[in-house]
Amino acid sequence: MGQIGRPEPTPLSTGVTVPVLSQGDPAGPVLLLLHAWCESAGVFDRLVPRLPPWLQVMAFDQRGHGRATRPKSGYLLTDFAADVVALLDALNVADAVLLGSSSGGYVAQEVCRTHPERVRGLVLVGAPRDLTRRPLFADEVEALSDPLDPAWVRASLSWFPLFASVPDWYLEARVQDAVDTPAVVWRETLKGLMTARPPSLDARLRGPGLVIWGERDDLLSRGDQEALTAAIDGAELLVYPRTGHLVLWEQPEQVAGDAVRFVEAVRTQTAT
Repeated sequence: MGQIGRPEPTPLSTGVTVPVLSQGDPAGPVLLLLHAWCESAGVFDRLVPRLPPWLQVMAFDQRGHGRATRPKSGYLLTDFAADVVALLDALNVADAVLLGSSSGGYVAQEVCRTHPERVRGLVLVGAPRDLTRRPLFADEVEALSDPLDPAWVRASLSWFPLFASVPDWYLEARVQDAVDTPAVVWRETLKGLMTARPPSLDARLRGPGLVIWGERDDLLSRGDQEALTAAIDGAELLVYPRTGHLVLWEQPEQVAGDAVRFVEAVRTQTAT
């Protein structure tokens, strides 16, 4: 395994190859990080340095994103979830705490629904419970074509207002993530998210879980987050003040601290 920042290409049984980045104790509990739509594993660059060395931290570019394989199809929620399970298989990891940001948290929920034995816990950061409602920006996404205009991508950040200071270098890296994502991946991934059956709608998800939500999030309501928390066994809802939808971007230090405390609690419960 490489260190964070040095990806190791890993072929999966689902037919794609994804770059995997890791750091920490190979014998420690695994924390697998799942980025959101049109991002890359680089979105965790401000989170990872704040995680302790006893954790085995893993992150990867999901199919179609970053340096991962870019198939022309295969962007359903179930496809992304199957890649996570296949990655755990490829790395000989029995189970992991999944930390998913935004739609990455939707993927984490689907993994928990279909393969609960592979999920030691869920940390859902600004993650939705239900994406079947068509967002206002869907028309713009469906009209996209290559190459993407960086100016349009920068303007699209206004879909998710920021309420805390975020470094310019980090914002520019996220713009580059989005520019590098092919238009078909933008379109098909959004379509796959909107048409998926919400994972927690028909059944409870096995916990424990930690749901983190920004109180200024105008995409996800508090009621949505309370329903998501109630759908996960033993889950807790944390509300971050003065924070919008992009919780990970705005509050990496706080997310790191809360995630570490969660993993420590899970490890203690497992040992007893």
